[in-house]
Amino acid sequence: MKHMSKEKKEQDYQKKNKKGPHRFQKVNGKKTAKKETVYVGQEETTSEDNFVFGHHATVEALKQGRGNKLFLQEDSRGDKVEELKTIAREQSVPVKWVPKQKLDLLSDRGVHQGVVLAITPYEYLSLEQLLEQTKEKTETPFFVILDSIEDPHNFGSILRTADASGVDGVIIPKHRAVGITPIVTKTSTGAVEHVPIARVTNLVQTVQQLKSENFWVFGTDMEGTNFQTWNAKGSIALVIGNEGKGMSAGLKKEMDELLTIPMTGHVQSLNASVAAGLLMYQAFSQRQGQ
Repeated sequence: MKHMSKEKKEQDYQKKNKKGPHRFQKVNGKKTAKKETVYVGQEETTSEDNFVFGHHATVEALKQGRGNKLFLQEDSRGDKVEELKTIAREQSVPVKWVPKQKLDLLSDRGVHQGVVLAITPYEYLSLEQLLEQTKEKTETPFFVILDSIEDPHNFGSILRTADASGVDGVIIPKHRAVGITPIVTKTSTGAVEHVPIARVTNLVQTVQQLKSENFWVFGTDMEGTNFQTWNAKGSIALVIGNEGKGMSAGLKKEMDELLTIPMTGHVQSLNASVAAGLLMYQAFSQRQGQ
């Protein structure tokens, strides 16, 4: 058998690299999402939620020191591009100019605005770390607990409102829920870098532990107390249920009080991020100057 020439090996390697990301693999006969490998020039980059894109999200991630490499569209110009280059230089983050097609690939066809940042993986807090960190800032924390939120746009919007309304931390489950992804980061417009996020194994046990720390825990439900009469002062935690199923039955049993948002329209439910926003601002308005 003839040995493959060096040139032939190089051609085969280049062809392999041009295939682009492999998005699925078969497990037990079923297609499941697979970690994708992206090639930028001769560089191999693993894309598994380790990118952010869009101007605001990139600026915030750079300022927090999470940037590894900044990819800019090769024909980009203007003040926003200069701002990114300046921050990248201050943070010693290398800048690479690439075609738009490469940014489309890295952002999985997201609205990247000509900028993608490779970042270090997001580091979640434990509940204990969140409690300890929060005690240094306030004696009466306000946490939001998300019970299996699955839509990254909802999660990102909730984080954006949480940052604006003085929420001290967000708690999410490790399983069957969206985590910090590029879409979450972009939708939050960088708020993900400012709102502490704890990820826990069991929400019921988490609520029980918060109660032992003298928290009052409130949930959302169609049958409950009008949220406008809610006493949101003190150390509180607000639970927002899943988009379709609402709050789990086991978690609902642990609530100190259930809250409802009155509606008169034909659709008797609100988007999770909208409902969360109304409740967070209701708490915010009450807690001012407490």
